[in-house]
Amino acid sequence: MTTDTSPANNQQVKEKISQIRQLPPALRWIPATVTVFLMAMTLDYLFNVGLMTFVTGLETQFYYAVVALLLPLVFLLWPMRSRQQEQPIPWYDYTLSAFTLIVGGYFVYNAVPILERGWAFSAPEIAIYASYAYWLLIIEAARRAGGLPIAIIAGVFSLYPLVADIVPGPIQAFPSTLEQTAMYHTMSTESIMGVPLQAFAGLVIGFLVFGVVLQKSGGGKFFINLAFALLGHVRGGPAKVSIFSSGLMGSMSGSVISNVLTTGVLSIPAMRRIGMSRSFAGGVEACASTGGVLMPPVMGATAFVMAMFLDIPYSAVALAAVIPSILYFLGLFIQIDAYAARHDIKGLPAVELPSLWQTLKEGWYFIFVFALLVWMLLIMQREAVAPFYATALLLVLNQLSKHNRWGWKDVADTLSSAAKLFAELIAILAGVGMLVGALSMTGLSGTIANDFINIAGGSVPLLLIMGAVTSFVLGIGMTVTAAYIFLAVALAPALIQGGGLDPMAVHMFILYWGMLSFITPPVALGAFAAATVAGARPMETGLQAMRLGSVIYFIPFLFVLNPALIMQGAPLVIVAVFIQAVIGIILFASAMQGYLMGVGRLGYGALQEIIIRALVLIAGLLLALPGGGMVPLSQWELIGLALAALVPGVLMARLSQRHHQRSHSASAA
Repeated sequence: MTTDTSPANNQQVKEKISQIRQLPPALRWIPATVTVFLMAMTLDYLFNVGLMTFVTGLETQFYYAVVALLLPLVFLLWPMRSRQQEQPIPWYDYTLSAFTLIVGGYFVYNAVPILERGWAFSAPEIAIYASYAYWLLIIEAARRAGGLPIAIIAGVFSLYPLVADIVPGPIQAFPSTLEQTAMYHTMSTESIMGVPLQAFAGLVIGFLVFGVVLQKSGGGKFFINLAFALLGHVRGGPAKVSIFSSGLMGSMSGSVISNVLTTGVLSIPAMRRIGMSRSFAGGVEACASTGGVLMPPVMGATAFVMAMFLDIPYSAVALAAVIPSILYFLGLFIQIDAYAARHDIKGLPAVELPSLWQTLKEGWYFIFVFALLVWMLLIMQREAVAPFYATALLLVLNQLSKHNRWGWKDVADTLSSAAKLFAELIAILAGVGMLVGALSMTGLSGTIANDFINIAGGSVPLLLIMGAVTSFVLGIGMTVTAAYIFLAVALAPALIQGGGLDPMAVHMFILYWGMLSFITPPVALGAFAAATVAGARPMETGLQAMRLGSVIYFIPFLFVLNPALIMQGAPLVIVAVFIQAVIGIILFASAMQGYLMGVGRLGYGALQEIIIRALVLIAGLLLALPGGGMVPLSQWELIGLALAALVPGVLMARLSQRHHQRSHSASAA
């Protein structure tokens, strides 16, 4: 079996979903050219080459140059209204794009006086007018690229300093004038040029380029073929292939939708062939693709922003994410295996699968490059430059390979795809930066934590539930990165100060709950994209994804209650807690599908099945839960209660199976 990811078709579907329009032939060189300039600037800045000091000589000047280069693209690529996607670019979008370039260029040119003369607090009149213009342009760019909810939230919060003295009670603060607010947003390092944009310019660009190059050079095809060769023949094989391939690709692409449309076009039809329903196949792919973004070594833009907020190396964030991502994929794998066993779903015939030896022979270098990236991240601690070295090596090895060698068209296509990804992220991050800037300008970011603690009455469990619900709700209307940034400023300090919780665990908790909107109706963007590929009903696929990914709803509570699950603690404690969590999640996932390895089907008949599955599920939750601390029971007490639920459940399952076999034999006779 040979696979082809149909890149041209996938790109068209992706652009339709993200509402990107086609540029006229005369302008199609622009995105690729922008990427070349951005790469040149970034390499000059990170490696201190010194050839482009006119834009990289000063840190803030480099940030201004990144925005000035990418933001004009948004007005060319995204129409004012989604229904205009197929129409030619109107004159006003050309005007907005040119005006954005001019205003952005003004800030690049004046980066030195902005810093040296403190223009963030007292600027010339022309700079103030330029600030007004940039403010409006960024909000509109965020609306086009990120959606109306982001534009409304960023826009309303950016205006907050103007009315800070008349808002009610806890969120009241010192007000600022329109001029002061505009200057602070555009010329301080706390707002548009704040942490989100700094993370993008300093860390994210390289990893996004690596992800794009990996996909365009055949990495997606290689990992899918490798997954089929290893797992395609086992029961429920294609669904397990989806976990393996989507986990690897999502880890490097950082995008749930892109992941679904890259691996799902192959794994979903294969799942359908072995007898899985459309909605189940779509749910599996949506869950696998969502988990891929939470899986190290590359976890999408949000993880890099997290590293900047916590002021730690990105490698520390990646290391902390290892065990939670293993637990999530384990839960998904067990559910699929249980579903396949319960419904007697076989794998694909071996003759239809790609050869493992041939797959490795053609694409061994993808694994080698991946290993280099991990080594540079975790061992050498060079996260800023690691993806550039990995990308350079990948390009060299790819050109030496006769199977995936690029032509000039592939180069242009890769550069163009990267530019679209960059432009989308820069619009969102610049818009959300103003939200952070408004809280910083009014001083509210320092007091809002106390307000959350007061609302929760000092209760840590209530604070966690508030955090989960808020993260989830914001994740519905905003991108994960935008939701995370807002909560990292507003809610994380409350959980850390008021709850005495581990900072890394709190930030990971917010990230995980923000991701849940991808698989949870009514929005469930990841599930709906998978439903499009599967030809399934979107809501039905969303409900399947919610059930399959159910383990992710309580994993964040586990590592907040016990940071050993994010590698915080003594090695023996980490191992012990991990083993216990693994057993608990196996039981939980098995109960969700009604089939436990070594036991078989968990009951026959509706009432029996409900009771047995409930006992096994409770046992799984009790085993996974860390004892002590906020949990009023010790670890041994939890284990005892888990066994008290599990043993009767297993015995009842065995009795139910024997009774069913006797009934079946009697009816057959």
